[in-house]
Amino acid sequence: MGRALGAAAAGSAVILSGCSGAALGVGSAGIPGSHASAGSSGGKGGIVDGAGGAPGHGTRQVSIAGRPLAGLVVGIDPGHNGGNFTHQAIIDRQIWNGRAWENCNTTGTATDDGYTEAQFNFQVAVDLRADLTAAGARVVMTRASNNGVGPCVNQRAAIMNSAHVNTAIAIHADGGPPDGRGFAILEPIADGTNDAVIGPSALLGDDIRTAMLAGTVMPASNYDGVNGLKARDDLAGLNLTQVPTVLIEVANMRNATDASLLMSAPFQQQVARALTVAIIRFLQ
Repeated sequence: MGRALGAAAAGSAVILSGCSGAALGVGSAGIPGSHASAGSSGGKGGIVDGAGGAPGHGTRQVSIAGRPLAGLVVGIDPGHNGGNFTHQAIIDRQIWNGRAWENCNTTGTATDDGYTEAQFNFQVAVDLRADLTAAGARVVMTRASNNGVGPCVNQRAAIMNSAHVNTAIAIHADGGPPDGRGFAILEPIADGTNDAVIGPSALLGDDIRTAMLAGTVMPASNYDGVNGLKARDDLAGLNLTQVPTVLIEVANMRNATDASLLMSAPFQQQVARALTVAIIRFLQ
């Protein structure tokens, strides 16, 4: 797949791993300068694989045959952020998502035991970053820790566009009905800005669905979408993307069975490996 081109948003930061250089840009992972001191993630340095990750995750040893992603750039957007809970005024700021106004960000959901979606998203992202780096990719992440604020959802799209990533994935977990189970892959609907990547994004979604079913114990959602796929036109990351992008709701945090898996490091690593397999397949 060819690289999509996009204009950088002012103040956007790009965090790279799998390369020797520092991050492209400065700031706090896309948070406006006036918010950068409010617990925001980022800084001037790039993430080095094995550093800045969740305990037990960043140092995980991975083995991938060859370097199938050498020369390619992959974007990871771990949804939400741990500091969002204490900075409501920042994340409630209104941004344009390509079709309508919405909040800059949200806190995300949590299991009944209080394990947050923001933490899950980041831990899977750290594992995925390790796998992708082992496969030879350079990795762009939208946040460097789970104790920051934001960045806003439109800025997350701008980070990926300005980095010209070959593909990007947003990692989330849902807060659905307690009796609902499974993953759902959300795909963009054409709105002008994203027209050129609708087809490639659908192919990426198919590859992820196949890999999730083959490589994890999580079934496709029985309450959201059809066979694990759903098109959405109300999400900034999908509306504003200029690179092949999907968002995966890995499971339902409000379902007891799904929640027990989501809190498990082995399952998180299983998801990361499935996503890696899918990205390799998509980019080959």
